[in-house]
Amino acid sequence: MTAHLNYGVSRRGLGSMLAGGIAASALARSLPAFATSADDGLLRSRPEDQGVDPAAIQAFLDDLADAKLELHSFMLSRGGKVVSEGWWRPYSAPRPHMMHSLTKSVTACAVGLALAEKRFAMTDKVISFFPEHLPPVVSGNLAAMTVRDLLTMRTGHAIETSGAEWRPLKTSWVAEFFKIPVVYKPNTHFQYTSAATYMLSAIITKTTGMRLRDYLEPRLFQPLGITDVHWDLGPDNINPGANGLSWRTADIQKLCMLHAQGGRWNGRQVLPADWVAAATRREDGDADYGFQWWIGPGDAYYCLGLFCQVGLVFPHHDAVLSFTAAIDGSRLILPYVWKHFPSAFAAGPIPRKDAAYLGLRERIGRLNLLAPIIPTTSPLESKISGRRFEVAPNEDGVKALGFSFADGRCLFTQEDERGTHTIQVGLRDWVEGTTTMTGAKLHHEYEPDSMPVVAGAEWIESDLLKMTWQFVESAFRDTVICRFDDDTLTFDRSVNVNSAELFRPTLHAKLAARG
Repeated sequence: MTAHLNYGVSRRGLGSMLAGGIAASALARSLPAFATSADDGLLRSRPEDQGVDPAAIQAFLDDLADAKLELHSFMLSRGGKVVSEGWWRPYSAPRPHMMHSLTKSVTACAVGLALAEKRFAMTDKVISFFPEHLPPVVSGNLAAMTVRDLLTMRTGHAIETSGAEWRPLKTSWVAEFFKIPVVYKPNTHFQYTSAATYMLSAIITKTTGMRLRDYLEPRLFQPLGITDVHWDLGPDNINPGANGLSWRTADIQKLCMLHAQGGRWNGRQVLPADWVAAATRREDGDADYGFQWWIGPGDAYYCLGLFCQVGLVFPHHDAVLSFTAAIDGSRLILPYVWKHFPSAFAAGPIPRKDAAYLGLRERIGRLNLLAPIIPTTSPLESKISGRRFEVAPNEDGVKALGFSFADGRCLFTQEDERGTHTIQVGLRDWVEGTTTMTGAKLHHEYEPDSMPVVAGAEWIESDLLKMTWQFVESAFRDTVICRFDDDTLTFDRSVNVNSAELFRPTLHAKLAARG
């Protein structure tokens, strides 16, 4: 795999060229203003031409690295042009990334469009759309809940409903919503909850006859050139609305740039300007929240997903910063954002700083998440290769494990209640493939039918094999420790980030007799 941004100038090569008499300014002129391998339709510019000091961008990246915060990608634009971007290998520009609750701000676009089309009104009562799913007794508070209350997270609920709670359910999520006690009078109490956004998606589907994704296709995705969108479906055949969306970092950027431009894109009014203004300002009360958008300091606002998929808008500066990550809480990264932005934005173009610009480009070219694999082997490989380890009864329903070694790779196999799953793991280098591997309990209850995975392994000791599985369309990276002792195996699996536990209970297995 190669770096997403590869300018053909290594760190050592850059130093040698400068030492050899090639001035930074001449070298900078010899390179394109900015390069990208993704065909996303966005314009590029040198940061200085848009009033951004490249050294300020590098200082931001340095702070995140010093804090050991795991980013997967970032994009920064100003004046409608991308001025800096990068991906931490093996993530890359063309790859989609799971968005989690950033999805809510996409759903808000659909609500704004549907209101403009007079499909429903902000004051419409939620119960009016779904008489078939109402409980036997409808409380006064539930009866009073409106579309606006869903938008502002002021439903009257006292507890949050996470997407992870509903994903395992096979019954109607609309019916589940109406079972939640409405403790407070609607519009009097802020309670962030994915259940509210799901109901907005359900209302879109009920009033338009289209799934949310299909409704947005000609109205939002096509105008913005967003082409690779996957959106999960719930048991009601409704997109979850609050989560379940996967798209590219450039698509976060486009969503936020659209809002920074008052809903206009390439001369077309894609979203109503008054909707954009209303959605991105703080509602009355003590919550920093608008219509499915978070409100930041000054006039900044942002969309935010679990594990830090983020798109930040600085409207006064016509600037947008987006990133994907695997960080356990925005509280860990947002202070660094506010430290560097918007102070990095000058009032107009600034003189070019070629050395800083080249330094930033070189820095971005080195972005890497996974360290190189140190090739290792063990005498155990010949003993266990192709053999079956039978697993003792366990709560994950795993029945058997297997390892097959050949040509510097290991084909790992797991049999469980969902079937048989394999991951090809490199012992010399990272290997990319796809897998159906069970992982919901470690992955915020997500269980796609198939997932891209980049996997590698090392023998830490002759009897201890460590595997790393990077699921490169999500935030998740699993670490698997296999310890062999004569004919027995202990198997421990953990994950880098999760909304629940980070470790699964240890599996105990015994090598089966040769058949």
